[in-house]
Amino acid sequence: MEEKKYKRTTVTAALPYANGGIHIGHLAGVYVPADIYVRYLRLKKQEVMFIGGSDEHGVPITIRAKKEGITPQDVVDRYHNMIKDSFEQFGISFDIYSRTTSDIHHKFAADFFRKLYDDGKLVEKTTKQYYDEEAKQFLADRYITGECPHCHSEGAYGDQCEKCGRDLDPTELINPKSTISGSAPVLTETKNWYLPLNDYQKWLSEWIMEGHKEWRPNVYGQCKSWLDMDLQPRAMTRDLDWGIPVPVEGAEGKVLYVWFDAPIGYISNTKELCDANAEKWGSWEKWWKDDSSRLIHFIGKDNIVFHCIVFPAMLKAHGGYILPDNVPSNEFLNLEDDKISTSRNWAVWLHEYLVDMPGKQDVLRYVLTANAPQTKDNNFTWKDFQERNNNELVAIYGNFVNRALQLTKKYWNGVVPECGELTDVDKKALEEFKNVKKNVEDLLDVFKFREAQAEAMELARIGNRYITECEPWKVWKTDPKRVETILYISLQLVANLAIAFEPFLPFSSAKLRKLINITEFDWNELGSTNLLPAGHQLAEPELLFEKLEDEVIEKQLQKLEDTKKANEAAAYKAEPIKETIDFSDFEKLDIRVGHVKHCEKVKKANKLLKFTIDDGTGTDRTIVSGIAKFYQPEELIGKDVLFIANLAPRKMMGIESQGMILSAENFDGNLSVTSILREVKPGSRVC
Repeated sequence: MEEKKYKRTTVTAALPYANGGIHIGHLAGVYVPADIYVRYLRLKKQEVMFIGGSDEHGVPITIRAKKEGITPQDVVDRYHNMIKDSFEQFGISFDIYSRTTSDIHHKFAADFFRKLYDDGKLVEKTTKQYYDEEAKQFLADRYITGECPHCHSEGAYGDQCEKCGRDLDPTELINPKSTISGSAPVLTETKNWYLPLNDYQKWLSEWIMEGHKEWRPNVYGQCKSWLDMDLQPRAMTRDLDWGIPVPVEGAEGKVLYVWFDAPIGYISNTKELCDANAEKWGSWEKWWKDDSSRLIHFIGKDNIVFHCIVFPAMLKAHGGYILPDNVPSNEFLNLEDDKISTSRNWAVWLHEYLVDMPGKQDVLRYVLTANAPQTKDNNFTWKDFQERNNNELVAIYGNFVNRALQLTKKYWNGVVPECGELTDVDKKALEEFKNVKKNVEDLLDVFKFREAQAEAMELARIGNRYITECEPWKVWKTDPKRVETILYISLQLVANLAIAFEPFLPFSSAKLRKLINITEFDWNELGSTNLLPAGHQLAEPELLFEKLEDEVIEKQLQKLEDTKKANEAAAYKAEPIKETIDFSDFEKLDIRVGHVKHCEKVKKANKLLKFTIDDGTGTDRTIVSGIAKFYQPEELIGKDVLFIANLAPRKMMGIESQGMILSAENFDGNLSVTSILREVKPGSRVC
């Protein structure tokens, strides 16, 4: 099938949910690749619009608001501003970053729904849902908790058990409770409006399975899985008080489903931008309803079904809209071999990174792109972050640029020299990078950002090899004219790097343009050998990147370690109290104070320590205890400990143990020997 030529491209990036900040998983999965692609199209002078915004409706926002005692609007205002500021500082170059609580969006989404309703494209259904009689409201899935029917852990939500990860229906929960009032909810009839996805099954199968085989395997495969299961009607309204009111008579107390209104935000944000500057952008319909426009969605894998099945079905039902040409979804990024979790604060947050690592936006962009989870989950570690900065950005890219600029300053006062006659070494270097433009373009055109960035870095490798092989510092003594040619070619490579890395590392490319004293380049100049003409004055050389020392990385690792410890402590719950016993049973235990005279490890036993205890009787007592993993023997010598004195002796590793040292087990499994606060004579009874 012949590839269609488009006049313009509408690029959307998944709307981040406004109940928390942006973390590296979001950046790697959506925003960095989207920004790379948009910057690339702009460099090629193509007509492109980059749409973003905050997703500000839905249950999690109301839950946070209730928990904090504030309004949902307070919550979204806080996080919308945080997210917007973080994106701007990080260089995510949206043409507009708006929000779904805007008046424009509310009207647009309501009108969209009303048209579907008026055209008979929605189905009205009455179903039974849980209702809180005390709070007098229907409960969204996340407002219901209970015992998981699969793993039987308490606190499972109505839509998912976070302990075992199983998806749930609220009616599956054992002993469900409302998180609002704590009472047991009752199933009550309610009416909602559904989009009959089953009516679009055949069309979706043909459009995706036959028409978009070029989509990434993870996207294509997930779509096939959904289509193979047969699509079912999906509710487009919810019984909530936070959201866009359903614009239908008799729908009081209901709002549009967040996954109905959120993707419409792409369109309403486009309208907002076009209304504000029609001279530059034209009408919003040009970007969404013109067949010569192309639509690209950048999303994470958890949003594939909504962008590839639900939203296209909505657009098809409405009529008149273009459909996604590609949905380059990424997989997930893990952090230090553990799944990123906002609830556990296991993340590298963008707003914190910008404070902790000032001026290091491009380092993170580079590392996230190098580790892009394009077809499978990948992993971010701070050690890899440090190594890629020091061994690639500093030692390869930055090193080559600095060598070329410093040598030019040394030998020609920072002026680009003339290019003389080319040798075989020169021709080889020029041959190696002549196809860089095509190579990078071919990869970016099919959304292979990791490979495209690696291709750009190859330019710097070529440059380093070239300078090392030519050794201008030696040649200068015998053939200064030859050095002119070496530096001329090196500087052309430097200028090419400023172009090649512009989509990936915009801050560094801007700095490099200043160093070579060029305001801007055109993408079509990439691969040229005459970007810096002879006689052009360069600026004073500076380092493009700086080495990251161990202490900087250790600080970040310690922050994660502190988070892990806090999570473990928060997750700890004391074991249930044992069955009640009579006081007479307790009196049978003879617990005494003992003074540790000696302690040593038991040979051939990793867990055992042998104690010699002064128990106040005048005869030493031997006790063997399994705490060697938690104490060194010398730590315990001279301490007063509690022990059970009247246990029947038993042999352990051939040693008769005459009692039991009492220890407390911490939440993390560590054992702590019990002791006393004041001095008490050995043999004193615990009562």
